[in-house]
Formats: sequence, structure tokens, C-alpha cells
Amino acid sequence: MKRNIYLMYAIALLQGMVFYGPVATLYRQVHGVSIFQITMIESISLFLCILLELPWGIVADRIGYKKTLVFCCWLYLISKIVFWQADGFFWFLAERVMLSFVIAGFSGVDTSILYLSDKENSQKVFGIYASLQMAGLLFASCIFSVFIRNNYQLAGFCTVVSYGIAAVLSLWLIEVKNKSPEKVSLQRFQSSLKETLGNRNLLLFLIGVAFLSETHQTVTVFLNQLQYEKCGLDSSEIGYIYVIATLIGMTGRYSVRVTKKIGRKYSLILFSGFAAISCVVLVFTSYALLSVGSILLLRFSDTLFQPLRMQIQNQQVQSHDRATVLSIHAMITDSIAIITNLIFGFLAERELRLAFFFGTGICIFSLFLFRRTIRRMDT
Repeated sequence: MKRNIYLMYAIALLQGMVFYGPVATLYRQVHGVSIFQITMIESISLFLCILLELPWGIVADRIGYKKTLVFCCWLYLISKIVFWQADGFFWFLAERVMLSFVIAGFSGVDTSILYLSDKENSQKVFGIYASLQMAGLLFASCIFSVFIRNNYQLAGFCTVVSYGIAAVLSLWLIEVKNKSPEKVSLQRFQSSLKETLGNRNLLLFLIGVAFLSETHQTVTVFLNQLQYEKCGLDSSEIGYIYVIATLIGMTGRYSVRVTKKIGRKYSLILFSGFAAISCVVLVFTSYALLSVGSILLLRFSDTLFQPLRMQIQNQQVQSHDRATVLSIHAMITDSIAIITNLIFGFLAERELRLAFFFGTGICIFSLFLFRRTIRRMDT
């Protein structure tokens, strides 16, 4: 099973190499897509993910996790080709529609392969997996900042090549899912859904996960570039900051150390607290140094949070239909993310500080949810 882990590490590294990453929002704006349209596309994508989670979860549990991941890797490659050639709202929407199929297909499958390949060290494995994604992004960001800069066509081509290699590597994965004695049925899905919705502590935990994860996603991927421009930073400076943020994204392997030292409850409180502090500072500052520091702190907190979150969710799954249950988790978090994305976009177009204020509120709410639920989930 070590082969699976190493291959997944390599795939994560290669799929992290998004060479246009440092200016993705600015690139979309140059091609006629507004910040509200960007968040609207994100919400449409999340809505499609919700619709696709159930069929993809059932398909993955029936055909196996390897076949599912292989298909998604190749579709991921096609979506990057479309983005490379995209121009205008509808092309970027088309790319995101394809990406919805990929995200829904990956959902629970990649982490299931890693978890079932090494259950005992799963949090550490998840941390390294996330760190390698950031390592790929770091490499791509450095290449962009030093050599590519504003040559978007070249950046898109390099991204396509990287994703093509990842798709080829996925063919050598080994199946880890044991065959179920019976096929996944609608009744079994309904049973899993009822069990998840009936687990109040897990449900509240997933709400906290959605709020915290979407605040990080929206602020560090989309709103950060607007804040940097507001502070007077140019594209070159933004590129270097992106490199630093990517370096911080490689610290996920230290998540297990923090958790062992202070415990899961206080780790979750710490991570969500850092996120809330970051958003509070962004509400009140127009200074570059404070803005950059806050966004980097938000990236750091999420990097440590994600491996722990993935471990907790996997440990809550008792069913043989692991991908199906994790798809249910994703459906819940994505449903919440649709609303938060639209709110972030709506507020940001009126005043950027309002979006950061909203992020502060939901991060604080996540803190209270984690504090209330994690102890009961561990018993």
C-alpha cells in the first residue's frame, strides 16, 4: 500500500502546479469576469457538486476507488485545457462545470485511498499530501514570478503538461476498496444520510468545517488579490507573496504535532481563532504589511486544520460505503458554501471590508461549534 501513498503524493504535487495561480482572479477580471461573477461561478460549481455527490459516491463504491480517481484525473486535465483557452464568462463557467464533476468524484475517494492505505498514520499522511499540493503550487508560483510573469498562454500550457503527467501516474494506483457483499442501493444511501443527519454533533462539526474552509478559500484565493491592490502592491509583489503563502501551505505535516501536544479540541479552537483574528485585522487595515500578515496567518491556520478535519471525518465513517458517506459530508458542507460564496461576493462588490467582517463572524461561530462538538464526538 506504500505504492499508493507515493503515487498519491506525486499526483498531489503535479496537480498543485497551477502556473497561473498567483494572478488567477486578476486574469479572470482581464477577460471580462467580475468578482461577483467569479463567486457566482463558484456557487454554481458547488451546487453541481451537491447534485453529483450522490451518484459519484455510489459509483465509486461500486466500481472501486482507483477507477474513479483515474477518470477524474483525466477529466481534470481536460478542464485545465479549457481554462487555458477560456475567454469570457461562459468559457470560465464551462471549465468550472467540468471541475464540479472532478471535485465530486475526488470527494472522499482520494482521502479514502490514503486512509485505507495507512490508517494508523492517517493524519500525518493527510498532512504530507496537502503539503505536496502546496509544494507543487510553490514551484509553479516561482516559475511564474521569475520566468513567465504575464504570459498567460505559457502558464496555461505548463499547467496542462503537469496535469497530463498526473493523469498518467494515476493508472498505476492499486485498488484498496474491499468488495461489498451487496451493491450500494438507494436504501443504503438513505440509511447513511439519515444516520449522518441524525448525528447532531457530526452535523454541527460539518457546519463549522464549511464556514472555516470557505472563509479560507474565498479570502486567500479571490479577495486577497483585491486587498493587495487596495494596499498598492503590484503584480510582481503579489507573486512573491503568493510564493510565501504557498510555502506556508506546506506546513500541513506539522498538524499532527500540534494536535498531539494540545489535543484535538484545543487545536480546532486555535485554528478557528487564528482565522477569526486574520479577518478582523483585514476589516480595519489598509496597510500592506498587516494585510499580508493576516492572509498568511489565515493560510497557516487552514493548512494545519485540514489534515485534522479529514482524519476526524474518516474516523466517523463506520459503513463499508466510505466514499458514499464522505460524499454526504461534502453535500452538507457544499450546501453551506453556496450561500457563503454568494454573500462574500455580494459584500465584496459593495465594500471589501464587509466581506472580511462576514468572514470574522462565521469563523467565530465555527470556534464555538468545534468547542461544543469535538469532545462528544471523541467519546
